[in-house]
Amino acid sequence: MKNLIKIILPIILILLTTTNSISSEKLFEEAKKKFKKKDYEKSKFLFQRNIVFNPKNAESYLYLAKIFKSEENQEEEEKNLDTALLLQPDNEEAIYMLINIQIDRSNFEKANTLMNRFSNVCKSMCNKKTEISKSLQDIEANDEKTN
Repeated sequence: MKNLIKIILPIILILLTTTNSISSEKLFEEAKKKFKKKDYEKSKFLFQRNIVFNPKNAESYLYLAKIFKSEENQEEEEKNLDTALLLQPDNEEAIYMLINIQIDRSNFEKANTLMNRFSNVCKSMCNKKTEISKSLQDIEANDEKTN
């Protein structure tokens, strides 16, 4: 009987792990579909649910940040971007979004630090460097006028 339990228990654990992984993937894909259709409430719920099954899914946090951006909830947007970057430090889209938050806050120093980080990791979004640089120059010019 003990030998049977030793054999069955690992099989059950493997099945449960595989089931969670599959359901997590399905949740993520369904959440992305809802997001693309701009059904943000349902997609937010599904991304949050996906995080319960897969708390290390940086993409779910990135999508949540995008949803909070659309809701103009900068605090929650930033929290989710920070978490995405904690899990995936070279996520150029998350860094880019954080730069825009700092530019919006006129935080030149933080935006400039993030810009350097962005420059080091960019692959597909390198064309955004010019846009960011211009925004940073505008902040710097405004700061000089104020002082």
